[in-house]
Order: sequence, then structure tokens, then C-alpha cells
Amino acid sequence: MGTRLREETEYRPKPMVEIGGRPILWHIMKLYAAAGFTDFVLCLGYKGEVIKDYFLRYEAMNNDFTIRLGQRETVEYHNRHDEGGWSVTLADTGQQVMTGARIKRAARYLTADLFLVTYGDGVADVDLSALVAFHRERGTIGTVTGVRPTSRFGELVAADQRVTEFNEKPQTHEGLVNGGFFAFNRAFLDYLSDDPGCVLEREPLEGLVRDGQLSVYRHPGFWQCMDTYRDHLYLNQLWDSGRAPWKRW
Repeated sequence: MGTRLREETEYRPKPMVEIGGRPILWHIMKLYAAAGFTDFVLCLGYKGEVIKDYFLRYEAMNNDFTIRLGQRETVEYHNRHDEGGWSVTLADTGQQVMTGARIKRAARYLTADLFLVTYGDGVADVDLSALVAFHRERGTIGTVTGVRPTSRFGELVAADQRVTEFNEKPQTHEGLVNGGFFAFNRAFLDYLSDDPGCVLEREPLEGLVRDGQLSVYRHPGFWQCMDTYRDHLYLNQLWDSGRAPWKRW
């Protein structure tokens, strides 16, 4: 629901908040598509109809077209967009439902032995192909991408009362945090419940930890979630400057 981003989310769900005129959801999907993953399942909740409408109108809004009016209208699209071939399943998973239950409720649309999961509000320059290769090599049921988030405060490096370095957005020197970008085997579905209160980051992932089945893929590069309006402005500034690290397409 993006309550800390109320300036943008009062009339649309958080994944539809825009970076450079495109929803952050689109940016995330483009990152996956650049790595060859183009079969998407979107777990819809708060204002999910906005996301449905976006994809229902995608062809018309992203192509030139000729429409022939009459009893049977026909539409001819021109200059095809770059998202041709994507498969996007839009699954209603409930309004007041936690993250783990959403995956469980959408499980009937998961056909592969391995599937990837991420949130709808964060971008990174993570190498998704390397993540999958790491996950397969480790042989665990689940893999989570561990990141060091950027600090809210600038970092000063000083010597002899003189600043020698100033870094506006340093990474923290603390431990890793969950950056999303998961890889799971189908066996993980047994750790989930469709109870609305099932939180992915609690019992399901804690269960994997107890069973020694959760690996961590360390990502030292760029990662940024969009929790606040400040984050929203920062991501737009990166995009507008042509220096968006997550743009791998």
C-alpha cells in the first residue's frame, strides 16, 4: 500500500509509482527480461485493477496503431515495442494478505521446478543469471540476495581536520539485509500457507534456515528500495541523469 509514500500511492499501488515516466514494476520486469526471464506472475492486492488496466492497454499505449471502425473493429499495431513475447499473468491474491500467502495463492501459475521472486518496489543491478547459477550450485531450496543498503546520511572521510572524501550515498558497513531477488525450488511451496497472515520473511524463510536450506547470494553492487518520497526522487534523478545502475537492457 506504500503508506510512507502516500504522496504517490493514494490513487495507485506502489509498484505503479513511476521512475522516468514508467512504473517501477516495469523497470523490475525489464531487469528480469534482460536476463532472459520473461514469464511473469504478478500477485495483485491493493488497487490491483490499476495494474490490470496498465497491461490490458499496453499495446495501444506503447505502439502506433491503425484502427478500422465498424461492426467488427480491427486494430493494426506498428513499430512494435521491446516487450514482445512477455507472458504476464495477473493473479488476484487478496487485499489484506501478507507476502508468503500471496505466493502460495499464485502457485497454480508456477509451472517450472525453479522460480524467482521479488518485491514490487526495489531495483538493483543484480546479475540474475549468476543468482540462478549460484542457487543451482548450492543445491538448497532457497536463495536470498543479500545487500548492503545505502545510508540516508552522507559519509565524511577526514584527516588532520580536513575532509579528504565526501560520499553522498555510501553503502552501510553493517551486515547484509534481505534485498529480495529470491530463487526457490518448488519444494518451498510446502513451507508456505495461504492463510492471509503468512509472511514470507517469517515462518517460511525461518523454516528454511532451520532446515539448512537457505543460501545467500551476496550482491555488492547497487540496490535501492522505494520506501519514501525521498527514495522516489533519488531514483528519478538517477534515471534522468542517464546513470541508472539497474538499467541492464
